[in-house]
Amino acid sequence: MLRFSFLMLLFLVPQLIFAAEKDSCKTSVKELIQPTHLKKGDTILILAPAGKITSKESIQSGIDLAKKWGLKVVFGKHLFTINHTFAGTDEQRLSDLQNALDNPNIKAIWSARGGYGLVRIIDDLDFTEFIKHPKWIIGYSDVTILHNKLHNLGYQTVHGQMPKTLDLSNSIQGESIISLKKTLFGEDLKYKLPTSERNRKGKSNGQLIGGNLSILYSMLGSETSLDMNGKILFIEDVGEALYHIDRMLISLKRAGYFKQCKGLIVGNFQLKKNEGNKFGKTLEDIVLDAVEGTDFPVVFNFPAGHVDDNRTLILGSEIELKVNDSKVKISFN
Repeated sequence: MLRFSFLMLLFLVPQLIFAAEKDSCKTSVKELIQPTHLKKGDTILILAPAGKITSKESIQSGIDLAKKWGLKVVFGKHLFTINHTFAGTDEQRLSDLQNALDNPNIKAIWSARGGYGLVRIIDDLDFTEFIKHPKWIIGYSDVTILHNKLHNLGYQTVHGQMPKTLDLSNSIQGESIISLKKTLFGEDLKYKLPTSERNRKGKSNGQLIGGNLSILYSMLGSETSLDMNGKILFIEDVGEALYHIDRMLISLKRAGYFKQCKGLIVGNFQLKKNEGNKFGKTLEDIVLDAVEGTDFPVVFNFPAGHVDDNRTLILGSEIELKVNDSKVKISFN
């Protein structure tokens, strides 16, 4: 009898260990650190870690908006430096961003614009001081690289309007400006939007991550690629052909992005001019093909990306996503 009990114990213990490990995997998504929300008198630094800024006038709306909110605005040393397509050399852009990350008096870093260039300096950044005093990183497009990096380090960031894309005289940008202020100053953020006939219904909870599809695609296989376990993915892009969007999404699928994904939010996609529909499928067809075999909710036409109505998203925040026949609800916790 004792021998039988011992043999049963030998059989059951590995099973219990496996079950415990399996359960722990389900709850392995850690809560990300949220930087302190802004208040009047705080300092926000505008810099250009990628594409060039040709004049102060081109970012004046961003400067005016920050001051209207009661923030002190300072610039990166090389904000207006031009080196071909870049805002200065790699060393100059790296220096500006590193100084901003290290400075405890800077409460938010606002990328003046996107473009191309962050991938050239991301691996040379030191986040030691940032970890001691986290601050909001704000931007989209090329800034997706920095969003990815900070997500993997365990910090929330802000996908939203940038000074170069702001126009305070443009009424279409009103909602995006309101959502940015709510996010930075700690007000509740939630969206209720009309549904799209191609949406996939459902309800889920997960950490929101993502950004520009081309950047996410380019990060595959690197340390700035994303772990999709328990996450809700947001994507947007500009100037891409349908066949290339298909290539990128299929590549994400092959890399396992959608296996443990909890939801997909598709923002604005401005297709390559004169592209039309020569590929034979619409954007919605391409997306739904890529996630075939999954059952999480899918949202199309979310107002974010390279578009005037560029609503703010808190990347790394836990969100609740509800999609039904009449509306889409997104709540940030």
